Amino acid sequence: MAEEKEAFYVVKKGNVVGIYKSFSDIQPLLSSSQVSGEGVSVYKGYSLPQKTEEYLVSHGLKGATYSISAAHVNAGSFGQLVACPYQDPYSSDGGTVMANSSSKNLQGAMQVDASKGVGSSSFSTNFQRNHILNGLQAEFSTNTCLSCTLYFDGASKGNPGPSGAGAILRAEDGKVYRLREGVGIQTNNVAEYRALILGLKQAIKKGYKHIHVQGDSLLVCNQIQGLWKVNNPNMGYLCNEAKLLKDKFLSFKINHIPREYNSQADIQANRAVSLQAGQVEEDCDSN
Repeated sequence: MAEEKEAFYVVKKGNVVGIYKSFSDIQPLLSSSQVSGEGVSVYKGYSLPQKTEEYLVSHGLKGATYSISAAHVNAGSFGQLVACPYQDPYSSDGGTVMANSSSKNLQGAMQVDASKGVGSSSFSTNFQRNHILNGLQAEFSTNTCLSCTLYFDGASKGNPGPSGAGAILRAEDGKVYRLREGVGIQTNNVAEYRALILGLKQAIKKGYKHIHVQGDSLLVCNQIQGLWKVNNPNMGYLCNEAKLLKDKFLSFKINHIPREYNSQADIQANRAVSLQAGQVEEDCDSN
């Protein structure tokens, strides 16, 4: 496909939307989509709105000029788009897959006309093609089920003293997880880190890909962002563990909040003080 000056390409792969300057950069995604189990949609646009560009620059698909969580894309985010056909890597006749062009915005255009990709009589090839097409048909509304907000807090009766870690995991699909873990005789900072780690592990276990973390520990929030140095070796170990966990998410954001806005996590942390070290309890409900 010939490149056009000033054109950009909007690519949806799984739950991530990437913006590419060159169509050739998209080819690796097309050939690997079946392996990863995530479908790919490709759209072409011109003149990326400035507000969109400013927002995307802070997010991170590999090789994309910008990328953003699909759940955060709004109608009109990329201006006017037209459907962009691409080669079906599993079609024996070299057929193309064309996305539905009836909508001019990305949020309404993430569907494909399956009739465009039919061509092979092979059961294996048809199965692979259908696997990709089914992935392409996912609506943006389903991506909200992959996002959550985590509130964390730690409590220590003595600092150091009997300690507990508490976390509240609120998912976009309405589920709320209340988590608590006994930490043993520790400082409040250790309990705070253990609460963050507890919540991150639970979010990963539940399959969430995008997370917004909030806590009233300025130390933890700033060390995770690399704004403050970690001088204590024990804090360094916990900070590294938390950073390894955060890298498992497609998008991660953490910020400090006042203590009065973190009362639910605080309740769980104080309940956890009476638990044995390493003992974890969990409650879950749906709103």
